[in-house]
Amino acid sequence: MTKFHMPCLLLALSCTAAIGAPPDSPRPGGVATIPLGASSPNAPVAEFNGKRAMVIDIDGEWLAVVGIPLDQETGMASLTVSLAGDEPATRRFEISPHSYQEQRLTVERKYVDLSTQQLDRVTREREVIDAALGHWRDQPPETLALGAPVSGRRSSSFGLRRFFNEKPRSPHKGMDIAVPLGTPVAAPSAGIVSATGDFYFNGNTVIVDHGQGLVTLYCHLERIDVEEGEEVAAGTQLGEVGATGRVTGAHLHFATYLSGTAVDPAIFLPAPAG
Repeated sequence: MTKFHMPCLLLALSCTAAIGAPPDSPRPGGVATIPLGASSPNAPVAEFNGKRAMVIDIDGEWLAVVGIPLDQETGMASLTVSLAGDEPATRRFEISPHSYQEQRLTVERKYVDLSTQQLDRVTREREVIDAALGHWRDQPPETLALGAPVSGRRSSSFGLRRFFNEKPRSPHKGMDIAVPLGTPVAAPSAGIVSATGDFYFNGNTVIVDHGQGLVTLYCHLERIDVEEGEEVAAGTQLGEVGATGRVTGAHLHFATYLSGTAVDPAIFLPAPAG
């Protein structure tokens, strides 16, 4: 039987009306919002691809908020839903096809052809980063309508199939926002800083855990202004925009994750002005 922590449940029931649901976008790299029935004292537990999925109360109804991996096959998919005392049930939903463009960049050779020592460093750092990105707290996020961490041109879209020095690499799992060096970076919502560090590819990085699997990532910073474990409010300065790590110039790489799955940040942000 799944155990629930009553303080978190009470917080969920009192605060989730203000959370708001992101737009339903069931595509690779998108977010599926799946109704689970009328709300009750005990929240259901939902899992997708073996990972816990966010469940929030919206206007008296439980809603699962599920991150869809970029490499997810399209077509019908299954969400497993469990409630204490009942047998697990399956909710089926359809994942629609979606195409992403290509991007070709030229960077320093050391960021494409890595030495054994550099590969070892990247492997160690990946463990730290993945642990922070996949962290789960029962407390629901303050909101799913995030504020923009900086105001600027969104210069590189999520999901781009990328080539560095003409060599294929992983798709772009965030949003690049072009702003000048030294621009303050603000937390888009309340959360807890789950990791900071100077990483090989990401440069100076901050990761913030907002609750129930919603995690945001800020890379290539010139300076970090928060510490691991620090609680931050919406608008708290996390650092300043820089050009550290694998970059072609100063910008903020901003990414959003649900249960360790990278999803398009634009889903959570207001539409750009103009």
